[in-house]
Amino acid sequence: MSSTWGNNIKISVFGESHGAAIGVVLDGLPSGEDVDLNFINDKMFKRSSKINSLSTPRKEDDKPVILSGIKDGKTEGTPVAIMIENVNTKSKDYDNISTLMRPSHADYTANIRYAGFQDVRGGGHFSGRLTAPLVAAGAICEYILQNRGIYIASHVKNIHGVSDDVFPINYNKENALKLKQKTLQVLNDEKGKKMLDEIEKARDNADSVGGIIETCVINMPVGIGSPMFNGIENKLSSIIFGVPAVKGIEFGLGFGFANAYASECNDAFYYDENKKVKTKINNNGGINGGITNGMNVNFSVVIKPTPSIFKAQETIDIKSGENAVIKIQGRHDPCIVIRAVPVIESVTAIAIFDCLTER
Repeated sequence: MSSTWGNNIKISVFGESHGAAIGVVLDGLPSGEDVDLNFINDKMFKRSSKINSLSTPRKEDDKPVILSGIKDGKTEGTPVAIMIENVNTKSKDYDNISTLMRPSHADYTANIRYAGFQDVRGGGHFSGRLTAPLVAAGAICEYILQNRGIYIASHVKNIHGVSDDVFPINYNKENALKLKQKTLQVLNDEKGKKMLDEIEKARDNADSVGGIIETCVINMPVGIGSPMFNGIENKLSSIIFGVPAVKGIEFGLGFGFANAYASECNDAFYYDENKKVKTKINNNGGINGGITNGMNVNFSVVIKPTPSIFKAQETIDIKSGENAVIKIQGRHDPCIVIRAVPVIESVTAIAIFDCLTER
């Protein structure tokens, strides 16, 4: 198993959902960069189940303990090691999944891949719990990026058919900072209320729903990235698919290109009043040939419904070799999309900082 990512800025994630602790080692940061613990803790809170009443009843403090690499609020240039304790575990809720494979979880594939030696409690190393160290590491990178004038903002674009507005082409720093102050990061608050209604309906029906998160990277310099296999899209996609429950990503217009003529969707260049190169629309999401073109980098990520639901589901019993029925116990979110927003922002920050460091 390898849970390491990055060429220049490297992360290595460790731990299991119900182990003693989880954490991350963040390597490659330059020395002398400011680190704001309040910024990190705010991101951690937005990822936590305390953010709203519709989240899992499992409440963890999620206070990251920095073991190395940061002193007096500055990076040392050495690896930053961060640990987060697990204190609120109920492992007995998972006694039956050692043989009963939960639908749409990694139970079956992990059992085959690791010959049954993997930790099944709470999903082990495959759990969404492992996004906590991703947020801690990403918050450090995001704060450094902000000090360099680059801002990352995400909003819930869709939940179970309820759609928010989309980022306008001129979305800027001021808009982003206001959005990030919201408990529910949406552009249209009325649509946000309808989204919460859909989540509540799913919870009351012992079910769950998924959705889409749209992300915008503001003030990206032009010329960042590479063609072929090391472009901005490649970097972002590879780390974003490390987030559990992500099942798809599209940049700019994305799959909408399939239903358009080139004359309708090409991003025409022009010089603005300051002789700065811009495009009149941003269907390519600020990227051409794997390289940033100076417009906002824009992409959307789809999050599947939480597979742990309280309805009885068909499955298999790998011990008996028979078909079976499972009724999942434990504490689970009826929708993880809201809590995934800071996760997507954080891994985006890691990828963008990796690309900037490469240049």
